[in-house]
Amino acid sequence: MPRLFTDARQLLGDLLDRFEAGTASPIGYPDYGAFASVVAADAFLKEVSRAEEAGAVSLTRGRGPKRNEIAHVRLVSAETLYRYLGRTPAPKIAEDAAARLVDGLDLDARLMDQASAIAAAWSRAKTWSAFSPADADRLRDAFVLAQAILDGKHVNVDYRTFSRRIVGDSKTLERLEGAVVRLLGGIIELPPEARPRAALRAIGLERFAPPLLIAGRVDLAGADLSAASPLYLGVAPNEANRIRFRDPPAYLLTIENFASFSRHIIEADPARLGATVYVGGYPSLATQQALRVLAEAIPNDTPIFHWSDIDPDGTWIFRTVEQAVGRSIRPHLMTPEIAEAFGDAPSLKASPARCPPESGIAMLAAYLAGEGAKTLEQEELDPKLPGMQAPAQKVSSDATAV
Repeated sequence: MPRLFTDARQLLGDLLDRFEAGTASPIGYPDYGAFASVVAADAFLKEVSRAEEAGAVSLTRGRGPKRNEIAHVRLVSAETLYRYLGRTPAPKIAEDAAARLVDGLDLDARLMDQASAIAAAWSRAKTWSAFSPADADRLRDAFVLAQAILDGKHVNVDYRTFSRRIVGDSKTLERLEGAVVRLLGGIIELPPEARPRAALRAIGLERFAPPLLIAGRVDLAGADLSAASPLYLGVAPNEANRIRFRDPPAYLLTIENFASFSRHIIEADPARLGATVYVGGYPSLATQQALRVLAEAIPNDTPIFHWSDIDPDGTWIFRTVEQAVGRSIRPHLMTPEIAEAFGDAPSLKASPARCPPESGIAMLAAYLAGEGAKTLEQEELDPKLPGMQAPAQKVSSDATAV
């Protein structure tokens, strides 16, 4: 659709905008039907005529009765038009902004590649993750934070303390977390569909680690809880080494969703035959470390399971747990057959976890990567003990409310 203008300088500026976006010889058109008056149309003609005399544009006139009208305006010399309008070229603006972006920073080569890509986008008058050249100083902090994470300075530090130590403002990371995750996404493995804060939590950055919730026949070092028989025990993740199994559990099951965790321990395993752990979505680094401690505390032949949504996020969470415990784990109520029976086609296609063939989630990841795969939230299924052969069932109408 042709671009129509009643303001000559807006038309000329639009020619440069499209030139910077990659159009070699952009064209603009006068909107004769929209001029407020003959005087306005005459002022338009004089302005574009002066630009033509300067050698910036060429004017093509109409034919016949419209021979005195301008049919269209074509860019001839961007350099001349920049001077005529007193406008700085986008590549020059991008060059100056990109120089400020990384000046004096000792950055990983891969972050420098990211800076080059940002400069290239800016030179085409495009934004990068909603950041324009005017935001270079703000985006610089995102590079500083990303480099600090690559250097491991985030480990065992809470969100705001890390931000304050690295850039002098406790809230900067919260404002820039999307940009930081995008910078790191091509360098370290992060769950691609997770929200930025969840992705950072998976590598150890969070406000404070949530408590580790575990249900089973467990005690704490120095405290016998057998008489109290709590529904579940909550401890700080770094105190997982204080947890004691009263009897070897029949299984260890980690669960992503709190409602499913609660229903499992109430409905599927009221006798506490196994040990069930709530990981809270993408498990934090502290939770990952706690899971390894628990896995090392149970016999080697005790099976370990994980239950998440049947979707790409679920495979990433499964893979995170699998790598954390350092042992083979099995998916619980997470199979292509269950997805086909109860799932629905997702509104958006996402990428499942990249995992080796021997991973417990490899089969489901391959299924979800294929065409026509269905997804299912784990709350849609009634809980059952791991290893049971009875088929999965969708949530019954009289399921226990949690």
